[in-house]
Amino acid sequence: MALLVASVIVVAIQLAEVAFGWSGRTTVWSYVAVLAMNIVVTLAFPAGKARVVRFVQRWLINPPVRLLLHLGLMPLGYALLETTGRRSGKPRRTPVGNGRQGSVFWIVAEHGPRAGYVRNITRDPRVRVRMRVGLRFRWVDGIASVHPELDPVALQLRLSRWHPLRAFNAVQVQVLGSSLLVVHVELAGAGEANAKEPVGVSAES
Repeated sequence: MALLVASVIVVAIQLAEVAFGWSGRTTVWSYVAVLAMNIVVTLAFPAGKARVVRFVQRWLINPPVRLLLHLGLMPLGYALLETTGRRSGKPRRTPVGNGRQGSVFWIVAEHGPRAGYVRNITRDPRVRVRMRVGLRFRWVDGIASVHPELDPVALQLRLSRWHPLRAFNAVQVQVLGSSLLVVHVELAGAGEANAKEPVGVSAES
């Protein structure tokens, strides 16, 4: 998602540079302005930003990504989270970054408690995660819980260490996010046991 948004912005700026004869310095300042605007919008209108991003993800990005993940065609770094709809009772599937550490799967929800899958988890913590296990994709059952006391940025830094794809996912979550929130999933029979809280992830004061 972030790659698409960033690509559109970069292409638009580059086209404007060619069309209007902007200098390289102007392009740099344009990037700075875009990032600054994103920060301002995030701080001033988090709910509005969340609605816009959710709309784009729900109707334009998530459907093809869900299909690719279901077919096992997505690259390393992504997984598919299945929750139970709090109203419909039907399975709801959402692409997420692959934050697996042994028998624990970490997610940083970019829209915090506003995210549909987070609200589903608070109603029914039983989930499934479709992810790459070895060389194949398979579904793994799990129990999810929400942890507002944990620092989502510290968690992302920990998970992204020596993992470029996780680092990219962390960037897109922080760019598009409005209220980051840590979600912990205890996986059943997914491999070796691991600590429930990664080293370096501290509770917020």
